[in-house]
Amino acid sequence: MFKILFLVTQSEMGGAQRYVFEIARGLDAQKYEVLVAAGEGDGELFKKLEHTETRSLYLSRMRRTPWPWQAILAIREIYELLKKERPDILFLCSTTAGLLGSLASKIYKLKTTNYKLKTIYRIGGWAFCDPRAFWKNWLILLAEKLTALLKDLVIVNSEIDRKLALKYKIMPERKLVRIYNGIDMNSLNFLSREEARNVLNDLSDSRSHLMVGCVANFYKTKGLEYLIEAASRLNLDGKRFSLVIIGDGRERPKLEKLIKKYRLQEKVFLVGRMPDAYKYLKAFDVFVLPSLKEGFPWIILEAMAAGIPIVATKVGALPEILDEEFLVTPGNAEALVKKINRALERPTKPELKQEFTSQKMRKETEKLLQGR
Repeated sequence: MFKILFLVTQSEMGGAQRYVFEIARGLDAQKYEVLVAAGEGDGELFKKLEHTETRSLYLSRMRRTPWPWQAILAIREIYELLKKERPDILFLCSTTAGLLGSLASKIYKLKTTNYKLKTIYRIGGWAFCDPRAFWKNWLILLAEKLTALLKDLVIVNSEIDRKLALKYKIMPERKLVRIYNGIDMNSLNFLSREEARNVLNDLSDSRSHLMVGCVANFYKTKGLEYLIEAASRLNLDGKRFSLVIIGDGRERPKLEKLIKKYRLQEKVFLVGRMPDAYKYLKAFDVFVLPSLKEGFPWIILEAMAAGIPIVATKVGALPEILDEEFLVTPGNAEALVKKINRALERPTKPELKQEFTSQKMRKETEKLLQGR
């Protein structure tokens, strides 16, 4: 029986956590012993894993952006976990887990010479593409290149990230595998439009005729400030509308200031995190994802499955998922306004491709676990 240790930086649900959950719950308990370790967050990942055969472990030292001394403590914590659990495969998900986990695995291998650990790294969008100072991104790229030497395989979830890895010579092509994200249509349990609207209207205290929606963690990379600016410019022939954003995070104070600045308190609502947020997608007349940087966002697949119009930015895997008519340039509020207006006037719903199924994603991942 293979023992697999999945390591992810945070325990709140995001793209990396969703991948871990989908893969972990789909593995045969007769073939695999699965452990999932994660750090800071609200623990939603652990809650979702409670009804599976997976064992969850909390890492007290793991942080999304650790200070140097915190990183050292986290590496030691991961090393101690490896020593205790002795997994056959260490599966690293997200940037910080990838960097710290690969260093811990190297130390573990050096101190356990008779034991071979396979290290797999899955990245959902390269962090050196984030909107930050050039020197910071340069340091992250350098760290990725150096720690790539410690990883046996690297999984990317888009063709653009595969090409970036080759362009910057992060690792040789033989160590690089592209596996698209995928969802199981049969497992999605959408609320009806009326049910979803009633919940969101109660949370936002709004009874608007039109509802524009977004689901995202409140990170700078999500470009939510441009969506709020776009809301200030929307003119829908006098029709009352609301913008409902499901999510939360460190950017909340900044977004709240913008809402006040544009006097949108009665139009834009930050309703907080909601478990299984996809269930409410049918409430929206159009779903908008204004990201400045993405990997392969699961919520876009779920919005496609919900059968609603979509507006998204040309970042990450989005041009590989959606046709040009649904895409806009990132960081451009005016472009968002035009595309949202068009989506409301002439609703067009993108079709979900068969290529993006959870069955295919799991099958391709399991081949790597088995060394094929």
